[in-house]
Amino acid sequence: MSRATERTDQRREAGQRTRDGLLAATQELLARRGQEGVTLREITDRAGANVSAVSYHFGSLKALCDSAIENALERYLDAQIDEVASLDPASGVEDLAAAFAGPMMRALAAGGRDLAVMRTVARVGIDPPEGWGRLTAKFQQSRRDIVRQLSTNAPGVDERELDFRIRCAAGLLNWLVLAPIGTELAAEPPEQIERWLVPVLAGAFRGSPDVG
Repeated sequence: MSRATERTDQRREAGQRTRDGLLAATQELLARRGQEGVTLREITDRAGANVSAVSYHFGSLKALCDSAIENALERYLDAQIDEVASLDPASGVEDLAAAFAGPMMRALAAGGRDLAVMRTVARVGIDPPEGWGRLTAKFQQSRRDIVRQLSTNAPGVDERELDFRIRCAAGLLNWLVLAPIGTELAAEPPEQIERWLVPVLAGAFRGSPDVG
């Protein structure tokens, strides 16, 4: 490798680290206060970057916030899709609830950036931003996979009602990760988080004691 190529690679790696740092800082601040409470100076100070880096990598504060939100949502959806896809077709409602909540439960247990990402997801789930449609295909895939899995445990329940149950379960997770009880739950061991949370979500999926 030539010295010029090595320098180019080092600059590229440094640029990627700066970009990733700006995204991480933005997600953390968005998780705390939402998009209206975030300033460019706070983000750059937290990321150890300068203002020009935001212009170079993203173009504007709004574009940076949009990218941070999209990144958080995509990571969450990918993790949730993978969890649900790993289920056996004969899996029960509790298994589906555990897969559905898996990314959120791991984030609660891990804290740090993982939890910041989940709080960003929860905020935009409650108050969707402009540009929500960029991930429409993944949202649809996630919904289809969950409906397909849930329908095997709820024969005779139409898709509209199944979709309602899924949205209620998602709303519960969004509220939980933002509310004070989420902070209390995050202090518990991972096994306790799962033991308390999965039956509640399974109840939302069932909608009736006769299901699953």
